[in-house]
Amino acid sequence: MRRAEIRTTHDSPERVARAVRPDNTDEMTTRVEGDAVVTTVERDSTGGLQATVDDYVVNIRVAAQLADQYTQSNHE
Repeated sequence: MRRAEIRTTHDSPERVARAVRPDNTDEMTTRVEGDAVVTTVERDSTGGLQATVDDYVVNIRVAAQLADQYTQSNHE
């Protein structure tokens, strides 16, 4: 089994985590630790792990951008 842990920090980590959780597969868990969103991915192969992590990085980037826009629009 291959495993990766991705940790990203955000101003609204709960909001970001809620946005990415629906895309999680059975081999993924996402949790919030302080200001960080932490996702653990486990896959049988290195290639599968890489593909899943690549997809996740795109998803977390979009979720963070949307959370930032939401936060900014509610503070203006």
